[in-house]
Amino acid sequence: MQQPCNQTLPGPDIEQVWALIHQELTPIASQEPIIASFLYANALKHDSMSNALSYLLSNTLGFEALPAIAIREIVASAFESEPALVEAARRDLCAFYYRDAACDMFATPFLYYKGYHALQTYRVAHYLWQNERQSLARFFQNRSAVVFGVDIHPGAKLGSGILLDHAQGVVIGETAVVDNDVSMLHGVTLGGTGKETGDRHPKVRRGVLISAGAKILGNVVIGECAKVAAGSVVLQDVPAFSTVAGVPAKIVSGAIAGHEPALAMDHSIIKNASLAHKQGDKPAKT
Repeated sequence: MQQPCNQTLPGPDIEQVWALIHQELTPIASQEPIIASFLYANALKHDSMSNALSYLLSNTLGFEALPAIAIREIVASAFESEPALVEAARRDLCAFYYRDAACDMFATPFLYYKGYHALQTYRVAHYLWQNERQSLARFFQNRSAVVFGVDIHPGAKLGSGILLDHAQGVVIGETAVVDNDVSMLHGVTLGGTGKETGDRHPKVRRGVLISAGAKILGNVVIGECAKVAAGSVVLQDVPAFSTVAGVPAKIVSGAIAGHEPALAMDHSIIKNASLAHKQGDKPAKT
């Protein structure tokens, strides 16, 4: 029987993350005075991650019909009422930092990555959806699609520690479920197969890696720590710890004990399981 893939390291807590972001950005504000006001407005002037995130999201999502100040009240109220949203934002931030080779600071995804911003916008929308404010939730969904190019239905259920790398063109349907510690790239679709109603979208289990452009359609299950190769079209369940590729997707590598593709971010297709096991995961940042 396969052993479950390990949980990601918890990383620094919320207060520690926010202190680290201040440490990262303070010297940059001195070195690059042209963006100092931007850094202060979106991070350095705030005493908590939740305050800064509500400010940043509201100014990114706001427009003439619904200005930033009104959006900020909604986001801040959601964070205050549901602290788990901020903890999820912290875990997402750690996922970006530890898994994205281009991410050299915690401040980078917080300030600049639309995949991170789209996830936090979804979290607010999902909170509103669960609290019978569907119309407002759909507004947040629409703004995320317009501003970030990421369309996540507010009824979908996403865990934390999620990485949307590049993120452009990601689509996640209403009844989709994405467990903790999943990584996916741009152009990924978790969609339905037609006009069916009810539970009709994919269920992605913990530790899964979905490469760029993959389409997973219908109420199928992607098993724990599986890997979906770039450009694949998945129409059937995928066993845990396996790799699928192709159109339609087929299993190209069997179960690999202890393999953690979402953490390793290794998108290669290795058909020999023993070679894949020897390759090992990408070293964690320290």
